[in-house]
Amino acid sequence: MYKTALKNGTISYRTSIVYNGKHISLGSYDTLKKASAVYDESYYILHSDNFSITSYKKGMNIPFEKCVILINFRDKGIYIPTPIYLEKKYFLYYLSTDKILKFDIDDLFYYSSHKIMQRGSHLFVADYGSQLSVLQRYGIKSYAVPGRDYRFANDDPNDLRYENIIVLNRYHGVRQFAHKGFIKYKTYIHIKSNYVVGVYDSEAEAAIAYNKAADILKKNGVNKNYQQNYIEDLSASQYADFYIKIKIAPKIYQLKSSKKGK
Repeated sequence: MYKTALKNGTISYRTSIVYNGKHISLGSYDTLKKASAVYDESYYILHSDNFSITSYKKGMNIPFEKCVILINFRDKGIYIPTPIYLEKKYFLYYLSTDKILKFDIDDLFYYSSHKIMQRGSHLFVADYGSQLSVLQRYGIKSYAVPGRDYRFANDDPNDLRYENIIVLNRYHGVRQFAHKGFIKYKTYIHIKSNYVVGVYDSEAEAAIAYNKAADILKKNGVNKNYQQNYIEDLSASQYADFYIKIKIAPKIYQLKSSKKGK
């Protein structure tokens, strides 16, 4: 432990511990007593096989996040600076004692260097100065609605392994629905309210229909920032063929920007 000062002059006490040759920072605290207590608890955690993550109790001095980091290092021999506990084919990310996320091991590198934060039900990371939703990594849009645009195969929203996430609607303005036992795709586009562009047999057709409707509205002076859908499974010539042949609701051609909307 050593005494230091923050930029505003406030005195704090920084503490750290060495375990298996690794120097581990335990954080800064406002009193020497608190810093000392954190060190003592860290030493006990690292040297006691009986202390598990579930042993953590409210009122302990060490932050829960640091507790998880130490236990993972003790048990698995790998130091990870975020609250991750490694399992054989996946890992657990502890947001709190009762909020535990499960990820595929393929995501370990990313979440070892990106801390997950939570605001309400929204999970996000800070990446290059921007806030990126955790669900964006699965191709799920920020405005997506669970149950309508995506769902969890085992009904567990904390299980974020790729096999558990089923994306129903990947594209802007496209919604999947069942009609007489068949899957159909309805395309909407928004001006001041939603307008139906059409109903299509394939998701790709519905996505292209959205792009075509957006192009028509822009030509008619509707000044909105419509994001184009990119259909990676189609070549440029296939896309062009679909674009020409796809039928759009006649009303879309008639919609124009009002003076107030410009």
